[in-house]
Amino acid sequence: MQAAITIDGQEIKAGTRQSIHLPLPEFYNYSPTTMTIHVVHGRNPGPCLLVTSAVHGDEINGVEIIRRLLGHKSIERIKGTLLLIPVVNVFGFVAQSRYLPDRRDLNRSFPGSPKGSMASRLANVLMTEVLPHCTHVIDLHTGAVARENFPQIRATLNGNAELAALAKAFNAPVVLDAGLRDGTFRKAAHELGIPSLVYEAGEALRFDEVSIRAGVAGILNILSHLGMVRKRMRRKEHHPLIAKSSSWVRASQSGVARSLVPLGAKVSVGDELAYISDPSGGHEELVKSSVAGIVIGRTRLPLVHEGEAIFHIARFSQTSEAAESIENFQDAFDPLTDTVESEEPPVFS
Repeated sequence: MQAAITIDGQEIKAGTRQSIHLPLPEFYNYSPTTMTIHVVHGRNPGPCLLVTSAVHGDEINGVEIIRRLLGHKSIERIKGTLLLIPVVNVFGFVAQSRYLPDRRDLNRSFPGSPKGSMASRLANVLMTEVLPHCTHVIDLHTGAVARENFPQIRATLNGNAELAALAKAFNAPVVLDAGLRDGTFRKAAHELGIPSLVYEAGEALRFDEVSIRAGVAGILNILSHLGMVRKRMRRKEHHPLIAKSSSWVRASQSGVARSLVPLGAKVSVGDELAYISDPSGGHEELVKSSVAGIVIGRTRLPLVHEGEAIFHIARFSQTSEAAESIENFQDAFDPLTDTVESEEPPVFS
């Protein structure tokens, strides 16, 4: 039997589940604020996986992913420990905002400080109370407001075989080898030697059923890969592929954009991506792809300014193979084509 775990002075014994409510700075009207941590502490020893969501307060897909995980029968007899934080940035979540009340980005404030800004103090709570227990991290994100991302894993591989295996085990259709940014939770974990993945899918303030289903399945795949739950059978075969690089296609003029390609589409050099028109009905320009690859991100707002990033395209050594894998992925997780019964009714936003 593994030892008990202590968070914020509260002891969680092996073979038990408990919710810890970490106190945070109060709102200015003195309303108390807490960060909820769900602890599933297995009877037998094993890794400790932390799953975080809503580090950006308006990125809510992960909140639903964690809710579904909490009710999943697979975690009832877990080996090791699973820590789930559905809402890290409680202040942004309440305000439906990416940022904290001081307008700072929490995901640029790690590792934080106990005497710094509100963002810095919140980051410090996560770093001191939670991260020391962890062996692995999955941080759940979405695109920003009016920007959607195709389900993808982001990790800094740098020849790290263990992290590459972890990224592929999640089984998202795309793995983006992304560099570390200063101040991010992923970099803070990386500097402590903790393998960490970012799952990007969907857009802010919206639920996306395919992204949610893929996120739940991906985390269960990681638990299986780490030996924390029984080996999982994949519902349909698709092979996650590592993108060698990615590029943004930007608006050539300001105006009203009419997108011609969906997320997950395969594009070649010179393919037509969008029309941008003068809103008064005058000049119109055609936006073409400057690279070959798969569309993994795009703006959903038709009103664009010159130079604005409107399509994010990942490049692969075998684009056709990536396109086939993505088609299989969409069939597997789209509630309209998925032949496997889900324990949860699909949500539509």
